[in-house]
Amino acid sequence: MAPRPSTSNRTVTAAITTAARALARAKVGLGHGTSTVLDEAAFLVGEAIGCAPDRLHTRIASVVTANQQRTIDRWVASRIKSRKPASYITGTAYLQNEKFVVDERVIVPRSFIAELIHSDHIVGGAAFIPKPQKIKRVLDLCTGSGCLAILAAKAFPNAVVDAVELSGQALAVARINVAQHRLKRRVRLWNGDLFAPLPAQKYDLIISNPPYVSPASMRKLPAEYRREPAMALAGGGADGLDIVTRIIDAAPAWLAAGGALICEVGGGRSALEKRYPSLPFLWLDTAESTGEVFWITAPDLQDS
Repeated sequence: MAPRPSTSNRTVTAAITTAARALARAKVGLGHGTSTVLDEAAFLVGEAIGCAPDRLHTRIASVVTANQQRTIDRWVASRIKSRKPASYITGTAYLQNEKFVVDERVIVPRSFIAELIHSDHIVGGAAFIPKPQKIKRVLDLCTGSGCLAILAAKAFPNAVVDAVELSGQALAVARINVAQHRLKRRVRLWNGDLFAPLPAQKYDLIISNPPYVSPASMRKLPAEYRREPAMALAGGGADGLDIVTRIIDAAPAWLAAGGALICEVGGGRSALEKRYPSLPFLWLDTAESTGEVFWITAPDLQDS
């Protein structure tokens, strides 16, 4: 049951608490940018009052207007009844504090790669990419809403980023995001299957958050995940790694001599290592993941 509209001067903190209780009672499924009902409620309230997640702490004592509260109540009720991810209800999502347009044509952006390409462990200083300004060409495969391509363009200021997506509907959303982030000159969108639409060239970095969910896991997904495009989740094959395998096998032909591939595979680490026992995958951890993203260099791929 959604929270009842308030006729009192409710603060942002109170609105979040009330919404979180309603979401908890309804046992909504999480994982689309938030991992707790409190964070989910904060996202919905923040969007209703026009405040980004990284600034919400400055507004916690503010009073929610009657119109804003009506929006919050409507969104929470919709979240509970429809089981849609919150981003489909608000039309927005955030990665690394950057705002993106999202709707049901695309998977809700949540890749761990977003954190990694803005991490000191990967970019800058004593990292895998010590001089990000020297990166000239980046490829984002299975770009979806275009979020990783956009974040890569911002992380590597001198790079041209090619972003490929098989779904024409998803690519339409990516075009909106590229335009809103004013990156149309540096992020080029391609419609097609992995490397197929691209002219022959070499990339300093290939990034990908491809479909990798196995058939068994697809059957167990919570309702919220079933609202997303199935083609953005199911990776093919008994272990879900057919698309990942195609990327790994083709990558050597597309990587520059000193280039590297960074790819997210979810819970597929063990199955991937069985497929490629000789490849020295380096598994990168983030604040909320362990062993779900690998890094491998062009020389290591060539030598396998």
